Amino acid sequence: MNRLAPLPPPPAALLDAVAWQATQPVRSELHVLCETVRARFGEAVIAVLFYGSCLRSGNPSEGIVDLYAIVDNYAHAHANPLLRLANTWLPPNVFMLQARTAQGDVLQTKCAVLSLRDLERGTAQWFQSYLWGRFAQPSRLVYCRDEQTARRIHQSVAHAVLRLLSQTLPCLPERFDSATLWQLGLALSYGTELRPESASRPAELVGHNHAYYRQLTTAAAPALVGLEPVAGEADAYRHALSAQACAASRQIWKQRRLQGRALNIARLIKSVFTFENGVDYIAWKLERHLGQPVEVTPRLRRYPLIFGWPLLWRLLRDRRLR
Repeated sequence: MNRLAPLPPPPAALLDAVAWQATQPVRSELHVLCETVRARFGEAVIAVLFYGSCLRSGNPSEGIVDLYAIVDNYAHAHANPLLRLANTWLPPNVFMLQARTAQGDVLQTKCAVLSLRDLERGTAQWFQSYLWGRFAQPSRLVYCRDEQTARRIHQSVAHAVLRLLSQTLPCLPERFDSATLWQLGLALSYGTELRPESASRPAELVGHNHAYYRQLTTAAAPALVGLEPVAGEADAYRHALSAQACAASRQIWKQRRLQGRALNIARLIKSVFTFENGVDYIAWKLERHLGQPVEVTPRLRRYPLIFGWPLLWRLLRDRRLR
């Protein structure tokens, strides 16, 4: 993947903000799932991050929990050489895992496996927003092997914030507030993937945790070239970027959108080989967001690379994937 220019060191206030967010308590069910992840990938797991819709709802029993298993390296995590190759070639690999609580409730997680090295590079240097668009949003560090690893993960999350905001800044009007900044940033990032999300989704995400996004903006501002707080006004900013820089940024996002959607299709194809019951999961995800059933026929389940293309085409034609 292409690499972006290095970021400045995250300000101390930004590191403090993401570290505070990461260490907030989680429900006991998350620790049950975390143990399942560690049992599946063994000593390769050095951290487990929790993010996504179940974090926002506060109830991991509702839906499928999104976890990232951060591993020391892919060879340590996968005995199967094909899984190692797939994880190295196009990270992350994704697995569906289940756990049962002491009360007998069944929990499910969509667990993505990512090396710490790829987390650091993906949040700071990748051209694509796949990781920095995700990890700029709130997450919890459910498990971490040691303090040094925790510091590296906190720095990666802080880099994700800086990268998303710096790439969004040239696309904004001259004056804006933190909500406008984050809503546009998430919308641009979502637009680089084939996602069954409504156009209002970024505003919903920011509105759900606006105080935190406002805190991140204040903390990140000193490290963002061209971002200036408006004197005497609360939560008001302007940018001093040239018209040429803004036009160049819009072109970059067009390139990112084309490349990102191609990579998204590649990840879907990869999931057929690496994701158990991947077709059923994708159908569930589509039904959840589209609000209508998606039929999984026996031949689609058996030959997804042949019979999945008509379904994908219909969703794109009807603009159900954005």
